[in-house]
Amino acid sequence: MRITDRSDLWWKTAVVYCLDVETYMDWNDDGYGDFEGLAHRLDHLAELGVTCIWLMPFQPTPDRDDGYDITDFLGVDPRLGSLGDVAEFTRTARDRGMRVIMDFVMNHTSDRHPWFKSARRSRTAPFRDFYVWVDEPPKQQPQTVFPGEEDSVWELDERTGQYFLHTFYRHQPDLNIANPAVRDEIAKTIGYWLELGISGFRVDAVPFLIEPPAGVDIGDPHEFLRDIRRFLQRRSSEAVLLGEVNLPFDQQLEFFGRRGEPAELTMQFDFLGMQAFYLSLAREDARPLAASLAKRPQLEPEAQWANFVRNHDELTLDKLTDAEREEVFEAFAPEEWMRVYGRGIVRRLPPMLDGDPRRIRMVYSLLFSLPGTPVLFYGEEIGMGENGAERKRLAVRTPMQWTDEVNGGFSRATPRRLVSQPPTDGCAPEHVNVEAQMHDPDSLLSAIRSFAVRYRSSPEIGWGRLEVLPSGQNAVLAHRITADVGRFVAVHNFAAVPTVVTLQLGEVAPDSKLSDLFTVDAFDLDERGRIDVHLDAYGYRWFRIVEPDDRRLT
Repeated sequence: MRITDRSDLWWKTAVVYCLDVETYMDWNDDGYGDFEGLAHRLDHLAELGVTCIWLMPFQPTPDRDDGYDITDFLGVDPRLGSLGDVAEFTRTARDRGMRVIMDFVMNHTSDRHPWFKSARRSRTAPFRDFYVWVDEPPKQQPQTVFPGEEDSVWELDERTGQYFLHTFYRHQPDLNIANPAVRDEIAKTIGYWLELGISGFRVDAVPFLIEPPAGVDIGDPHEFLRDIRRFLQRRSSEAVLLGEVNLPFDQQLEFFGRRGEPAELTMQFDFLGMQAFYLSLAREDARPLAASLAKRPQLEPEAQWANFVRNHDELTLDKLTDAEREEVFEAFAPEEWMRVYGRGIVRRLPPMLDGDPRRIRMVYSLLFSLPGTPVLFYGEEIGMGENGAERKRLAVRTPMQWTDEVNGGFSRATPRRLVSQPPTDGCAPEHVNVEAQMHDPDSLLSAIRSFAVRYRSSPEIGWGRLEVLPSGQNAVLAHRITADVGRFVAVHNFAAVPTVVTLQLGEVAPDSKLSDLFTVDAFDLDERGRIDVHLDAYGYRWFRIVEPDDRRLT
């Protein structure tokens, strides 16, 4: 089937932008971002080329885990707005050509959720079975997600004398997905937000979500995901499930759904590729990333990989070897505060690369040119940094920097009332902000806009089949993406020295050319499809193989 027959799969060529309403734009000057402020910044996102906004949790919360501890799955934190604000925001975003997806965090609740408050009143309480309880914790316990902060996944409830399961923090009791009533509540929640204009969900910590309670047989746990996907597609044929599944590729395939079985997740983040990418950056050697890409499975057309430079959590390196992880730590997180949980880095990209604009642009060129869907974390488009004074993962969740004014134009509240503080170093708002970059053709913002435009005009990137090309140089990654609509080629230099690479593109039609997608240049290919490509230090080039009958604009 040709690509043109699958135009309803909008997410195959989307540009996804993750943001936290709380830290994006404060319109009522109380120190917290809100939906009204976000709505006033939609033009910025549209001009950037964003086609899908991913909202981090915005429901009512005690805010002990940055909003991931939810007390009402069907509500809105009053600091951020109302349900009416959400509905108006999704409608306005759609008018600007952007869909909205939201975090789906139903593997646990806050311990202040009404369900859990009821559950801990007695062993026979109405919502007792919404959670997982045991008289004594099993002797064999999984490792905690937050080593150093939690030493067990079981917590004693003094009132009832039983222990409840908490895969994450002790104030986040796990929901019991073996209970059909819990599954019904999950389905109701999905349907509710779809009615308010949401176009899908980023599913938090998927392997933990479907993991059955200890000693409980629920059959195939993946059937739960299949049920969610079926329900989602019945309610909205366009809606997607973007899953956080940090597992080896062969196990990730299980979460897409095996061939011949009902579908599960629509998209998954490529955590392995991201981690190999940072190892390549640290070594200035493209081979770790090339090796990971070569192992990445080719998916069915209805599934997709999501590429990212970093997400809102720590930059996890847990799938690297101990020696490889230490290499990346030494290169990009030399100080102890920059590391967390023994596995991750709590920094943003520009400070890690010492602000070198060549390397930073090369990184985002790769993000947009690798097969799959690019995902940006808010502030990446202007090169925001982190604030090491904030706690651990909160170091990268500082307010969006709009201007060089006090508070970076995020809020007119006094600085002490802000939800968090912007950095005060070379990445402070007076040095890094949207307003200073929006009319500067040489800014990072302009570069990322151009990447998004070229990505959107090259559907083969989202739809095609990847091939890592021989470059003859350890520091250079060359890859080709082939689809019905054409062939795309990109070359990236991880080294600090310029070079010339001989590309061997194989058999091409007579009189075919290699068109540079960022200039007006087009180059002749010899009969064997060979050409020499010049690359600057940390340089990159995007090309399209143009055959004589190709009528696309290049």
